[in-house]
Amino acid sequence: MGNGVRPDNDPYNLRSDGKPGVDGYLGDFRRGPATFTLYSIGSHPARKPKIIEYLLDVEDGAGARECCRFTDDAEDVPEWAPAWRRDQWCPWILEQCRALIAEPDTA
Repeated sequence: MGNGVRPDNDPYNLRSDGKPGVDGYLGDFRRGPATFTLYSIGSHPARKPKIIEYLLDVEDGAGARECCRFTDDAEDVPEWAPAWRRDQWCPWILEQCRALIAEPDTA
């Protein structure tokens, strides 16, 4: 699934939230001109059972930008960035994310 765009330790390789691209990296996938990179950004300590939050960035030549945030709670609704709300790619994107969560590209 990955395409070799794996983040490295370069300080300029940052996630959209400003953290290093190696933190929480699960993998990436492409569609058209866009590369999507998925990160695990931790858990919600106040929620029981433990809920993991994910950040999906998109890079299409203009730098990493947030595409979506979601959790592994089936009741939660993904929070799409305004440019991605109701985009026809959204169901496919979430399917790719779930595949990376099940089998992270950590090799």
